[in-house]
Amino acid sequence: MSRDSSRPGDVFTHRTPRVVAARRLTTRSGRDDAGRFLAEGAQAVREALRFGRVHELFVTEAAARRHPDLVAGASSVSYIDRRAAELLSETVTPQGIVAVCDTVDVPLASALRGTPRLVAVLAGVSDPGNAGTVLRVADAAGADAVVFAGDTVDVHNGKCVRASTGSLFHLPVARERDLDVVLDSCAAAGLRVVAADGSATHATDDLESTPVLAEPAAWLFGNEAHGLPSAVVARADHVVRVPLYGRAESLNLATAAAVCLYAAAMAARRRIADRG
Repeated sequence: MSRDSSRPGDVFTHRTPRVVAARRLTTRSGRDDAGRFLAEGAQAVREALRFGRVHELFVTEAAARRHPDLVAGASSVSYIDRRAAELLSETVTPQGIVAVCDTVDVPLASALRGTPRLVAVLAGVSDPGNAGTVLRVADAAGADAVVFAGDTVDVHNGKCVRASTGSLFHLPVARERDLDVVLDSCAAAGLRVVAADGSATHATDDLESTPVLAEPAAWLFGNEAHGLPSAVVARADHVVRVPLYGRAESLNLATAAAVCLYAAAMAARRRIADRG
């Protein structure tokens, strides 16, 4: 593969047209227009190079010395100064390494293709850190896909990308604004719809002696402040909550999603082991 790399002596500044174009990807409209996004930091860049499509790697000389393997693995490398790195970064302390990648979302039908067994649906989730962490948890739990449904944060938001620690490159991610379409598609794919709701009568541990947790399911997680819309909860096959044994008022979204997804994943694995 040919490698187009600016020499360390040819350092781009924040005024260089390619840096200016990349900076537009820090906005949702810029990402939507270009069909590209920024993956910042060594871990995100590493996973982008392994599983994604990287168009260009921007790196400071200091970061290049820290991560020579990433520089060597990129087909197009452009060196940037510290000011350019700051403007391409959405963190307080930029790591000095940013990749321009193709967006990762796929059509809903593609994400649910085949016989999925575990899908996480984020409905109206607004915090990018939570969304990225749920992506990471879903990946770790062996989920088949993650769906961003309704008025939900952009999966390519910089904080979401960083919180996923590369997991957004590992499993299908779909975006669909119509929640009814998502629910209908999950049902058509053979998935039970399980809504996670803090006011539910049944808790996850109430279901451990039933086949519910082990069934192929789409788990719905709602907005951090308002939860799931009542109309969505009404359409669910099951509604469950995470039990609270101590005095905490609640769990944050990502933690609750981790409990639910792992409960489902472990129940499915136990069923397979029992059959074996």
